[in-house]
Amino acid sequence: MLAALFAAAAVSATCNLEAPTNAAGCTRDAVDRLPMNAIQVVGTHNSYKMAIAPNELATIRALNAKEADAIDYAHPPLAEQLDAGARQLEIDLAYDPDTGLYATPLGFRMAGAAAVPYDFAPLRQPGLKVLHEPSVDYRSVCPLFQSCLREIRAWSKAHPDHVPLLILLNLKEGGLSLPGAVKAPAFDAKAMDTIDTEIRAVFPEADLITPDKVQGRKATLREAVSSAGWPTLKDARGKVMFALDCPPDQVARYRGDRRVLEGRVAFVNIDEASPAAGYITLNEPIADAARISAALKAGLIVRTRADADTREARANDTQRQAAAFASGAQYVSTDYMRPDTRFGPYAVKLPAKGTARRSPAP
Repeated sequence: MLAALFAAAAVSATCNLEAPTNAAGCTRDAVDRLPMNAIQVVGTHNSYKMAIAPNELATIRALNAKEADAIDYAHPPLAEQLDAGARQLEIDLAYDPDTGLYATPLGFRMAGAAAVPYDFAPLRQPGLKVLHEPSVDYRSVCPLFQSCLREIRAWSKAHPDHVPLLILLNLKEGGLSLPGAVKAPAFDAKAMDTIDTEIRAVFPEADLITPDKVQGRKATLREAVSSAGWPTLKDARGKVMFALDCPPDQVARYRGDRRVLEGRVAFVNIDEASPAAGYITLNEPIADAARISAALKAGLIVRTRADADTREARANDTQRQAAAFASGAQYVSTDYMRPDTRFGPYAVKLPAKGTARRSPAP
């Protein structure tokens, strides 16, 4: 623990942790001795999301203008986001046990002859699907989870020096209460196992940072992360960590009867005192500042958000963004790695050169 603290103190907060130079405080040796939870990077929210077709968005706006504003954002392909410096991605999963449940969405049908073309073929294939809302916000840069995973894996192999990627998973259940709308089924035990199966089908064990590896011989994951359980950057480079950013009932279903997370691929968003605590989502960096600080001191990895629902972008409001970076949270998520010119200049960049810096958390 003392060695890790010494390493963190020796590394300048201005160092680019992915491309350290020989300048004082930025040598590869010093940087690589940092624990992986000492970093801070930028990530993206709902990273798979394409723009809703304009005429379909207009229909939503006529029913609920506030909701239309909140979902009026989009991202480029995953590899392009990673090339731009994203080191955290967020993917929404929908269970499709009978295959094809999401292949004829209500919004597309309502548009009729004016519908903007979209390739529904992947949604007719087996496997977990990737979309925001199955009836009206269904367009995705990678509609199949395994397609998303293969794209991330290919990028990671081509960039073996990257700091650990965090891939957040949201599990979509239910849907709109409208005639003809699709309701996503709940993630039962079989579906939860499918998440791990599809990840392991793409990522070899050696490239994953899993709860079991971090826990090691400690009695709980919570104990491990509070006592230097996280690997160093040297050991974590080129690897990927998955976490379920889910409510307690879904987390409970994923854990099953496990005491911690034995055998599971993903960490879970859970109360800091839980034996399974290693990761936590605290999306309000101003209101949650004290809780973020406490979680970091306890050794947890934290994700927070620089913006939400397009509000900050429309107002060019950087207050939340500044608070997110100042909080020390390792992963700061945004919808605006680049500006949306419809709204103005708002964008989120790491407050240092490069793609990863030492977290300012004490």
